[in-house]
Amino acid sequence: MKFKPLLDRWKKESAPLRTAEEYAVRLPLDDASSLHALAELFPGCTRERIITDLLHAALGEIAASMPYEPGPKVISRDDQGDPVYEDVGMTPRFVEASRRIKRDLEAAAKKPAP
Repeated sequence: MKFKPLLDRWKKESAPLRTAEEYAVRLPLDDASSLHALAELFPGCTRERIITDLLHAALGEIAASMPYEPGPKVISRDDQGDPVYEDVGMTPRFVEASRRIKRDLEAAAKKPAP
């Protein structure tokens, strides 16, 4: 997610489903002041939502920035018939770990509270 659509979403949309687990962070003063300024500019958004959305956008950018590293295995052919090699870089490991952990978090979120 890019940051411009994020600003537009803060103006009109409700928050997505959240995990049962909480994450506590201590921010550098410059980041904290920017966070509070965004909350002031978008009074319908809590600081938690702004942090969550910014983290989501940053994680998307991180995933998109992971370089493709071609491996030895040909997995398909492109439109010109050239081989497309399996990605052996961080991306497939990141995607698989994210999927596995998401399943675990979804299962934890569905458990009834004690």
